[in-house]
Amino acid sequence: MKYSIHEICNRFCERKKYVNYWAILLLDVLLSIGSSFVTLLFVDNFIVDLTRSTYFIVIAGAFFVSMIVFQTLGVNKNIIRHATIKSIGKMGIAILLKEFFLLGLVVFSSLQLFEHHAFACFLIDFLVTTVVLIGFRVTLVLVYDLAISRYSTSKTRVLVYGTENKSVALKKRMLSSKHYHVVGFVNSDKCLKSYAISELPVYYFKDEQNFVRFVKKYNINGLLFPSHEEARREKDRLVRFCQNNGVKNFVSPPIDVLGDGLKKTVIREIRIEDLLGREEIKINTVELAESFTGKVVLVTGAAGSIGSELCRQLATLGISRLVLFDNAETPMHELRLELERNFPNLKFTPFIGDVRQKERLRMAFVMFHPQVVFHAAAYKHVPLMEENPCEAVRVNVVGSRLVADFCVEYGVEMMVMISTDKAVNPTNVMGASKRLAEIYVQSLGLAMERGKVKGKTRFVTTRFGNVLGSNGSVIPYFRKQIEQGGPVTVTDPRITRFFMTIPEACRLVMEAAMMSTGNQIFVFDMGEPVKIVDLAERMIRLAGYIPGEDIKIKFIGLRPGEKLYEEVLSNEENTIPTGNSKIRVAKVRTYERDEVLWAYDKLAELALAVEVDKTVRLMKQVVLDFRSNNSVYEKFDSMKVK
Repeated sequence: MKYSIHEICNRFCERKKYVNYWAILLLDVLLSIGSSFVTLLFVDNFIVDLTRSTYFIVIAGAFFVSMIVFQTLGVNKNIIRHATIKSIGKMGIAILLKEFFLLGLVVFSSLQLFEHHAFACFLIDFLVTTVVLIGFRVTLVLVYDLAISRYSTSKTRVLVYGTENKSVALKKRMLSSKHYHVVGFVNSDKCLKSYAISELPVYYFKDEQNFVRFVKKYNINGLLFPSHEEARREKDRLVRFCQNNGVKNFVSPPIDVLGDGLKKTVIREIRIEDLLGREEIKINTVELAESFTGKVVLVTGAAGSIGSELCRQLATLGISRLVLFDNAETPMHELRLELERNFPNLKFTPFIGDVRQKERLRMAFVMFHPQVVFHAAAYKHVPLMEENPCEAVRVNVVGSRLVADFCVEYGVEMMVMISTDKAVNPTNVMGASKRLAEIYVQSLGLAMERGKVKGKTRFVTTRFGNVLGSNGSVIPYFRKQIEQGGPVTVTDPRITRFFMTIPEACRLVMEAAMMSTGNQIFVFDMGEPVKIVDLAERMIRLAGYIPGEDIKIKFIGLRPGEKLYEEVLSNEENTIPTGNSKIRVAKVRTYERDEVLWAYDKLAELALAVEVDKTVRLMKQVVLDFRSNNSVYEKFDSMKVK
């Protein structure tokens, strides 16, 4: 033979084309005629003598009636290998109609073809035709499934987690997969052990030893989760069992509707982001849409991780125009193409500019007159800003001041500033620069409230920690190190960080903006802190390696300005609750604008002149709780600006 049975089955399973439905119609009609002929032979031998004309009339009638009924109901257009109870039922109705019309033909033609046995004869024909046609379909489905399960060796054998509707639906969706073959379900408890769902057994594993025995016995290659939530629920049990024993973890992301486009659901291996994320945060999308519908919105730092996600979410809220402000050409181009593809009806304008360039920034306000501004432009990497403090001040402080001043000057309704947990008791230049931006924005809002500055802008500041997978963050960095064979570098075995997904952070930013009465700093519930060394170990195992053996973990010491533990000020002692349990208002010291304005003028002057030491010393004088850690600037902690 040219091909083995395995090769033939694999080629058959991988075919994208199916048998032509006209061929199926012809086959159905022939089987229907054959069934009627068998019925006539049975009746002729056991019930009543039939003439040749009776044979001819019934066979001809069966041909024409079957052709018309089957084509009208479209039973031939259902792909047999994917047959369901509904499609089988449809075939049963078609057969019943065939018998009804044939019986009517005999009764109303006044031909005594079956004497007084016409009804019984057509009942027999109905039963025979049903057994033949439906039996034919069921047989094909069973043969197809058997061929896939026994001979299609190129597919990955997986178990589906859970026994709920979405797990069963996932298994059915996998029937047409070229890459995966589902062999059973895994339940989280014993309640359905030894049962079967959708013709597949349900398994339960009480411990890792039991799991390992099963995997080896049945050659299981992967465990498929129907959603991220189920994967997180089992991250310390089944996910870890798989990691320890070379079994892959897969997840089927839910179908996401983005504007007018539909993102295709794709089965993929579980990433660390899936395990670190939390239950989806629910926000009031109706009120959110009402707050932004018809507004002109400007986003600074639009091409960055946070800014681009803000743009995606704003695009779904019915805004009249979106202005993308950023100085990064290539990321801006990529964002433009994405928005054009996913939101063809969105009016948006890419605007290349730098928040440090006063006149260019002014032009954006003059041209578009934004009603809402999201200020996400910032330098964010702690070690880099520790080495370049003047640039941190120019972007994070001076740039934020320019944006806030223009918001007041051009009558912007609301400005939302994206801040960071590193602004809390800052130990580095980056955190201190963001705290300075917070102070200026809040003092400007306070001055407007007291009538010292004319304006109507409502200022909102939001603080959160690290976002998963953002540009230059620890997860992409670790992933790259693992791909290169290690070592994975961790600063300190004790270091912890808070993590939040980018979409989650942006949803909370917009909800905080909606609920704000102005001049407030909102902090988000960041969940539990994650030890970075544990994160590194888990990423190594997810990649299929053993930490310490295949991929080494190397501790390199804290970098300049880095903390062991981040703070977000989210406890009850120093925050005020809001209507959303995930969002609280920080109690922070307020500053009079007149008292600090001189310092911002001086900071801008010193930063532009690249007076590094004087710049950092002035930052410490304004931000009283700025205490450098593991940095050359610790020497200024006890000094005052001269």
